Amino acid sequence: MSVDEVGTEWQADEPGWDVDPDDESGVAVVAAVGRQLRAWREAAGLTAAELGAAMGYGENLVYKVEGGRRIPRPEFLDKADGVCGANGKITAMKQDLAAVRYPKKVRDLAKLEARAAEMGLYSNHNIHGLLQTAEYARALFEMRQPAYSQDEVERVLAARIARQAVFERSPAPALSFVQEEVTLRRPIGGTMVLRRQLERLLDIGQLRSVEIQVMPTSRGDHASMEGGVEVLKFEDGTAVGRSDGAFAGRPVSDLKQLRILELRYGMLRAQALTPRESLAFIEHLLGET
Repeated sequence: MSVDEVGTEWQADEPGWDVDPDDESGVAVVAAVGRQLRAWREAAGLTAAELGAAMGYGENLVYKVEGGRRIPRPEFLDKADGVCGANGKITAMKQDLAAVRYPKKVRDLAKLEARAAEMGLYSNHNIHGLLQTAEYARALFEMRQPAYSQDEVERVLAARIARQAVFERSPAPALSFVQEEVTLRRPIGGTMVLRRQLERLLDIGQLRSVEIQVMPTSRGDHASMEGGVEVLKFEDGTAVGRSDGAFAGRPVSDLKQLRILELRYGMLRAQALTPRESLAFIEHLLGET
């Protein structure tokens, strides 16, 4: 069913994201923004229905936002600011919502990535999220089962792309990626999406702080046949790691457990193609695709 075929009320209430009741910090921020919005609306002498109509949204959405049950999109706050005559006060709340609009587990991961001085990341099913183009990531989210709603797709997609700010940090962290060859061949989203994804890998692989290595399928075995590996090291000497095939897949920071993950990742790098060979391999694949 297309958007044009659904009811007006549904269209009006679609923008925004549901609040996760288990996300305590997110709930508090959204509730505070909702109270401020209501105060500005009442100061302007508007009912929820009048504010919604002036912005092109439904009354129900306004009540949900004011009640802290819906995370509004940035454009909702921009429109509310103009209608209520808040002179930028409502618009400024976009900054408060910028982080909490993403799922908590993604926010927690992004915080770790933002602190990391070094990252070692091995992916065996798909191209790692930090390397994905938006259209490749969208294709992955849209094929998920049980299916995401379109609203959820947009939310997790925005969160994934936001994490890629790690490439713009200064000083840049040292980033090492090992990708299984099959992840570079599987046409997620179709041939053209894959081509643009391979082009992105070639571009990112030119960054001085980034090394991308390919684990050829011709390798009979390697150090992490059980699944992905992630090791993040911080400036203060601490670290955190996770592997699908170790410690029940839980994040670990114990030094003995970290040494096991570091050993695995070091062996993976030694068994994979070198960064120079890997970029040549990706360029060859691009020519074949």
